[in-house]
Amino acid sequence: MAEKTALISLSSVSLTLSSGAGPVNILKDISFNIMPGESVGIVGPSGSGKSSLMSLMTGLEQASGGSVTVDGLRLDGADEDTLARHRLSRIGIVMQAFHLIPTMTALENVAVPLELAGTNDAFDRAARELEAVGLAHRMDHYPAQLSGGEQQRVALARALAPEPAILFGDEPTGNLDGKTGRAIIDLLFDLSEKRKSTLVLVTHDPHLADRCDRVISMADGRIVDDTGDTQSVTVPADKQKVGGK
Repeated sequence: MAEKTALISLSSVSLTLSSGAGPVNILKDISFNIMPGESVGIVGPSGSGKSSLMSLMTGLEQASGGSVTVDGLRLDGADEDTLARHRLSRIGIVMQAFHLIPTMTALENVAVPLELAGTNDAFDRAARELEAVGLAHRMDHYPAQLSGGEQQRVALARALAPEPAILFGDEPTGNLDGKTGRAIIDLLFDLSEKRKSTLVLVTHDPHLADRCDRVISMADGRIVDDTGDTQSVTVPADKQKVGGK
C-alpha cells in the first residue's frame, strides 16, 4: 500500500514576535499534518493564534522555529519571491475583508492576479469563475455596486481561479449576515469538493467548524484538541523542496 503524503505538515513550529514589552510567544510547539482533500476547521478564542497559524501556512509569516511544508515546499526560510509564486499558483485565500480593488470591475479583480501569474486566458478564466459563483450578470460591476455577499463571491472566484491545491479561509463570513454567510459557506464547500481542493478554515462559528472533516482547537498558542490527528503521517524528506534553494 502506497504511503500517504501530507499536503500540509507542521513540525514543532513556534512563532515569536517582538513588542515594546519584549518578545511575545504567539505559537508554541505546533505539529500536525493535513491530507489532500481534507476540510479542516481551526477554532479557538480571540488571541489563541488561529490567524497567525494560517499566516504561517500561507507563507505570509515566517516561523521562528520548526518546519512548515505546504504542497511539497518548505516555507520556513523561503525567499519572498518563492513564497509569492507559491501563493499565486498553489494557494487560494479568502479573508473576512474582501480586499477588492475599488477601481476595478468584478471581472478585472479576478483576472488581474491571473495575469500576474502569467495566465494566458486570464479574462476568460475569470469569467468562468464568476459564473461558477453565480455572478455572470455582475462581471462589469464595481465593488461599490455589489452587496457584501456578492463581493465575497468575487473574492472566492479570485481565490479559486488559479485552481489552487489548498483553499484557506480566515473568518470568510465574518462581515456577512447569517443568511448570506450560510450561502457563501455552501458555495465554498460545494466548489472545493467539486475541485478536490483541500480546505482550511479559521472560524469562530461552531456550525461552520462542524461541517469540516476535522476540527483543530487552539488556546494560548497551542493545539488543545484535534479530532483527526494524523501526526504519524509525514512528508518524506525526498519529496520536500526547500524554499529558495
